[in-house]
Amino acid sequence: MPELAAVIGREIELISRFLQLLKDEQAALQRIDPGPLPEIASAKSPLVDQLNNLEEERRRMIGLAVGENARQAMEAWLTAHPGEKEIIRDWQTLLSLSTEAREQHQLNAGLVAMHLQQTNEALAILTRQPPQAELYGSDGQTSLRGSGRIVDSA
Repeated sequence: MPELAAVIGREIELISRFLQLLKDEQAALQRIDPGPLPEIASAKSPLVDQLNNLEEERRRMIGLAVGENARQAMEAWLTAHPGEKEIIRDWQTLLSLSTEAREQHQLNAGLVAMHLQQTNEALAILTRQPPQAELYGSDGQTSLRGSGRIVDSA
């Protein structure tokens, strides 16, 4: 089935480009250089859209029922078509790249969370806010402490 092989090949190409963008994003986050991040985000969005479209096309090609798990359905299709060696090989490559991209994305999210925490801590120091405990007041609400003023002696 050459059409399915072409779709999976295109998915591999796109996920490889997406993975490289994630690595570029990680490098920028590690350097604490937010400059390239908007351009990287802009480049990732169309790739995600294209990947979603290709997945939908692949789902149609293998006759995936609505609500059926795409990965399980593809595995079942491959089991039913053991002679499709190229598709089997490319599917494994696609799964491997997808796993790597998911792990890279999680790592980047962790780096963003770390930078956000550091920024919040710096802002708390500059505005003289004491560390906020995870406690609730008598009204059941958390309350912001500190005056909210920026310290000009910092």
